[in-house]
Amino acid sequence: MTLTSDPNYKKLDQWFKANRGSLNMRDLFESDPGRFNAFSTTLETDDGEILLDYSKNLINQEVMSMLLALAKSRGVEEARDEMFSGEKLNFTEGRAVLHVALRNRSNAPIQVDGEDVMPEVNRVLDKMKAFCHRVRSGEWKGFSGKSITDVVNIGIGGSDLGPLMVTEALKPYSAGGPNVWFVSNIDGTHMAKTLAKLNAETTLFIIASKTFTTQETITNAESARDWFLQTANDKSAVAKHFVALSTNAVSLHLNCWVGGRYSLWSAIGLSIALHIGFEGFEQLLSGAHWMDNHFRSAPLEQNVPVLLAVLGVWYINFFQAETHAMLPYDQYMHRFAAYFQQGDMESNGKSITKDGVRVDYHTGPIVWGEPGTNGQHAFYQLIHQGGIVWNINSYDQWGVELGKQLAKRIEPELTDRSEVSSHDSSTNGLINFLKKNFT
Repeated sequence: MTLTSDPNYKKLDQWFKANRGSLNMRDLFESDPGRFNAFSTTLETDDGEILLDYSKNLINQEVMSMLLALAKSRGVEEARDEMFSGEKLNFTEGRAVLHVALRNRSNAPIQVDGEDVMPEVNRVLDKMKAFCHRVRSGEWKGFSGKSITDVVNIGIGGSDLGPLMVTEALKPYSAGGPNVWFVSNIDGTHMAKTLAKLNAETTLFIIASKTFTTQETITNAESARDWFLQTANDKSAVAKHFVALSTNAVSLHLNCWVGGRYSLWSAIGLSIALHIGFEGFEQLLSGAHWMDNHFRSAPLEQNVPVLLAVLGVWYINFFQAETHAMLPYDQYMHRFAAYFQQGDMESNGKSITKDGVRVDYHTGPIVWGEPGTNGQHAFYQLIHQGGIVWNINSYDQWGVELGKQLAKRIEPELTDRSEVSSHDSSTNGLINFLKKNFT
C-alpha cells in the first residue's frame, strides 16, 4: 500500500486541509496552559534527565494521535524489530542495517545470516583502541621520529559530517589528543588552507571511504600524499602517515551493513576517538546504546526518536510548499548559511503592536532537536514574515531588541530554584528544567 493510499494518511490529509488555518502557535499556547506538559517528555538516565519539548510545533493532540496511528499502520514497530534482529532492511542492496551493533555495549548476540556479528565489531574496536593509544601516547612516530600532533580526516558525506559534528561538539573533552581537521570539498582551496597550517612530519591522514570509489575523496587523498612526499621524499614513509578506513581496507575494516551517512559509530569514528580518547569514544557508544534501548522498548507515544520522526513526516508531507533547497557555495563562503540565517532571524523575528493591533510574525513551526533546526527556523520566519512583499521592514532592529527584552525578563528568574510561571507553558517548562538540573 502506498503512503497516500493509507487510510490514516488520508485522514491526516483531510484534517490538514480543513484545519490548517487554525494552527497558530500563539493561539495554541494561549488556549492550553498545559500544552508543555502534554507535548514534552523526560527521559531518566544514569547521568541525569533528557528533556524533549516538542510543544512549539504546529500540532495538537488530534494531530499527534493521527501521526502515531500512521506510524503504526506503516509498520514502524515491525521494521524496528527487524532491524535489531539483523533482517535485511536495506532491500536495494540486500543488506542488514546494524548501526545498533556498532554501539551494542551489552554485547548481546546480533545475528546476520545466522552469524553473530559482535565478535567482528569488537575486533575492530580493539584495533581502534590500540591505535588510538599509540598515537595519543606518542608511541606512534612519523617518518622523522616525531610524534603525531595533527590528524586530517579526508572523506565526504557520512565519512565527514558525523565525525566533524561530534569532534566539534566534544572539543572540551579533547585534552591530550591531537588536533583534528576535516577536508571534504573537492575545491582545492579547502585542502590547501588546511595543509598550510600543518607540518608533514607530525601529521596523520585518515582516508575514509567505504569503497574507495568516491572521486572527491580519492582526489583529496592524492593531493595530501603529493604534499606529504614533498617533505618526506620517500614513498615508504607514507605508511606511517596514512590510514585507510574502508570495506576493503586491511588497516581498519568497515562492515558492509554500515550505511555511510550514519557510520560515525564504526571505524569512521577513528578521528573522534583520536581527538577525545578511546575511553571517551566508548562513552559516546554507551550513550547511543542507551538511546537504542529506549527506541526499542518505549511505546510510540513516549518514544523520542519516533516522536521526532513523525513530526518530520508532518512537515515534509503536509507543509510541502514551505520546504526549500540549500544554495551551493564554495569553501570560502562556508559561513554564508549561518550568516544568512542570523540576518534573517534577527531582521524578521518580530512580534509587535502596530496601530493598536498585534501583528504576530512568529508563526512558523520549530522542530526542536531535529537536524537543521536553526536553518528551518530562519526559513519559516522568512516564509511568514520577510521582505518587501509583506510590507515588513527587514532592516530594522526589532528582532534584536525583542531578544534583549526577553533576556532581561528571564535573567532574574534564573537566580534561584523557585518555579517560573510567567511565560507560555513551553518556556516555563524549559526554564524550570534548567533550574532543576543546572542550578
